[in-house]
Amino acid sequence: MNKAVEFIDWGLTDYQDAWTKQEVLFDGTVALKTKNRTENTNLATPNYLVFCEHPHVYTLGKSGHPENLLLDEQGLKEKKATYYKINRGGDITYHGPGQIVGYPILDLDNFFTDIHLYLRTLEEAVILTLADYGISAGRYPGYTGVWLDPDNEKARKICAMGVRCSRWVTMHGFAFNVNADLNYFKNIVPCGIDDKDVTSMQNELGFELDMEEVKNKLKNHIAVLFKMDLC
Repeated sequence: MNKAVEFIDWGLTDYQDAWTKQEVLFDGTVALKTKNRTENTNLATPNYLVFCEHPHVYTLGKSGHPENLLLDEQGLKEKKATYYKINRGGDITYHGPGQIVGYPILDLDNFFTDIHLYLRTLEEAVILTLADYGISAGRYPGYTGVWLDPDNEKARKICAMGVRCSRWVTMHGFAFNVNADLNYFKNIVPCGIDDKDVTSMQNELGFELDMEEVKNKLKNHIAVLFKMDLC
């Protein structure tokens, strides 16, 4: 098992560019696993943890409903936003500046082969990061992601998740609202859930957060929980 994970911060990057770069890393890992199996080799597979932010963009998962985007082409132009149908699970979500988008591209054979545990572990890293700032968060039964007040009518989502996994290699990941402009969520039915609000750390705390500080806390929690050797 190779628990070494390369951390990469792409900064503010176009969604299509990031998707293409993810696919290159993902396909390379899958190809190496195939080579190991077909040629009876035992080459170590790489792991990556990518953080970035995106210009305003809406993405729809393969099981999502297009009608959950409430804007037409002209509306997207007015909002200076783009729209992509992509190959992850889940419904529609928003990415934008002030949001930490995480793309773990991991060979889960190096960690554990359980996709539900994988999602719960990512959620736990976000929950621990929020706790560092005095925000109590948890899970909403039946849904992925991280929620505040998940046990009552005030339930609101602060981190969305949607992943792809093939041959135990992951891509796509999570979107964690730190200083995100929440007005952009009004243009969609977030994750297909029409009766729950969306929030951010800035909205909850009343001040703008240091993105680099939050990133550092989050990546360290992920590393500990997955027992990664982060480099």
